[in-house]
Amino acid sequence: MDDASFLRFDGVAIRLGGREILSPTSFEVARGEFVCIVGPSGCGKTTLLRAASGLVVASAGAVRRNGKPITGPSREVAFVFQDYGRALLPWRSVAGNVALALEAAGVAAADRPSRIEAVLAKVGLTRHAHKFPAQLSGGMQQRVQIARCLAQKPELMMMDEPFGALDALTRQGLQDELARLVRDDGLTVLFVTHDLEEAIYLGDRVIALQADPGPGRPSLARMIDVGIERPRDQLTTREHPEFLRLRRELFAFIGQSHD
Repeated sequence: MDDASFLRFDGVAIRLGGREILSPTSFEVARGEFVCIVGPSGCGKTTLLRAASGLVVASAGAVRRNGKPITGPSREVAFVFQDYGRALLPWRSVAGNVALALEAAGVAAADRPSRIEAVLAKVGLTRHAHKFPAQLSGGMQQRVQIARCLAQKPELMMMDEPFGALDALTRQGLQDELARLVRDDGLTVLFVTHDLEEAIYLGDRVIALQADPGPGRPSLARMIDVGIERPRDQLTTREHPEFLRLRRELFAFIGQSHD
């Protein structure tokens, strides 16, 4: 299978309750690519993620991963939600929450501790393994959710505004951590955000959706390549002329979408 066709949307439309949430949309994602999705509220960003993960069935068209139609959820796909507080079980420790992924995958109990230790080390939570979610900051709770997803060894990671509820400094730190983890593990990522700068900073490409596209018009309105070298830096990258140009382009598009 060509890596360029790792994930493929072929004219995918989603209708829920008689309303078209996502109009026919086509694009491809290469293996190891980090693709960010932006657009005004209600344009179908989360629905697109759910279709790609098999949580929502396409009303028209098809979603394929490795050339095969996606018909339901898979352990090869992990989903990181914005509301980390609800995603974690408060009565389980950090290690216990990570263990959930291994239990679901049927990993033998004897093999779990080493897997948990390794993934907690990746996200910098080794010293906090025995703490409970209520004892952690928001940023650390989100790290636990990411660690749990990494523990299942996915090939595709879906992230729905995972840093949206965090303060600016914590958010930037996690952006850099995520970029490192994705590079080290060779993950493919679809990342929804309302933050245009975050999309440019993290993404290899940015997909921009439009609200209420209308009959015969696809939801996908822009596909922008981010040709800024990696690794990226929170200060110098954001001052890069290409970063500023892309920010202006996306900002103008989002503004037009609200008109």
